[in-house]
Amino acid sequence: MDEVAVAQTDPVPRSALAPGWLAMAFGSLLLLGTVGCDQSATSAITGDSAVSANTAQSDAPVRTSPHSGQHASLGRAATEAEIRAWDIDVRPDFKGLPEGAGTVLEGEEIWLAQCASCHGDFGDSNEVFTPLVLGNITEADMEKGRVASLANGGAQRTTFMKVATLSTLCDYIHRAMPWNNPKSLSDDEVYAVLAYLLNLAYIVDSDFELSNDNIAEVQARMPNRNGMTREHGLWTVDGEPDTHNVACMNDCAKAVKVTSSLPDHAAGANGNLANQMRAYSPFPGVDTGEGEDAAEPVQVASAQTQDTATDSASAAPPTEALQSNGCMGCHQMEGKIVGPGFKAIADKYADHDEAVGYLTEKIRQGGSGVWGSIPMPPQPNLSDEDLKAIAEWLAGEG
Repeated sequence: MDEVAVAQTDPVPRSALAPGWLAMAFGSLLLLGTVGCDQSATSAITGDSAVSANTAQSDAPVRTSPHSGQHASLGRAATEAEIRAWDIDVRPDFKGLPEGAGTVLEGEEIWLAQCASCHGDFGDSNEVFTPLVLGNITEADMEKGRVASLANGGAQRTTFMKVATLSTLCDYIHRAMPWNNPKSLSDDEVYAVLAYLLNLAYIVDSDFELSNDNIAEVQARMPNRNGMTREHGLWTVDGEPDTHNVACMNDCAKAVKVTSSLPDHAAGANGNLANQMRAYSPFPGVDTGEGEDAAEPVQVASAQTQDTATDSASAAPPTEALQSNGCMGCHQMEGKIVGPGFKAIADKYADHDEAVGYLTEKIRQGGSGVWGSIPMPPQPNLSDEDLKAIAEWLAGEG
């Protein structure tokens, strides 16, 4: 406990935190970041002078470059308001944490309305993303602050098994969630959602209220709070690498032997993997289909090569609307990624009498069950103009 307190209170330069932080963020591919909500007590732009959370809402420039006269036409100095909008991080020692509070029950309501479609009602679904809670965590791990099962391969690793700081979760929830409307949660709502996750992870009770006043106490119960380490090659430039592979220069193997693969009985359990990978991926999916499900060449999801999706949607696709609203992240013209290809959607509703109206409602409201159990989240931020263009194009009326 004392070691944790020292780690949280000692002043650590932000530059020193970065390497370990990046390793954690990219290693987990889940809810990881540094920590943030609406305001920050520090500013990377202003150097040693902190931008206080109570700073007046001024638009006056806070600093003028000594070279501004030489490059007067290139940009301008950032205002304090602009810096506050950008500088939303909170350090792992919770410096800069905004005031706020949220209960487990309040978080449950927000979760079921805005988060459960991707993560499940209890945060343990693995249909869309890796589970967030549960996993192989013991009471001994809680006491030691180190999840022992992480040292063993083969086990499902959840976010709460890996993440070391609550600041990480607070930051990611605030910056990136919900997926279809990031940064829309207030500070109180972020605390509430995090409180609900902490309850699901058996870290706090169901009547708990998380706030800026007690978050450090909860940090002391995180199962892997001592999991961040400097003992890896990413901490220093001259550190030891995590692996010791070397490039083969002589007598290299002429063939690679695959030592692990999906068993035949499970290979096609989730459809043909070859049709679920983007064509420009460096790792094409294995062909796990048979007969009619056998893989076909997958069309690259780009504006240049996808000028027609289906016979029914013969007009040029609304490329700008599809790309700017993130549609291409889950769909491509042909072949399934997360959701079905646009060709399959257009074919399915080619003879639907009210295709435009139906598709408009499905895109706006989201849902699951039509194309399998993986849900499509609602799209409240999609403009009416873009929604109309996409629905009419899919219905062949564009």
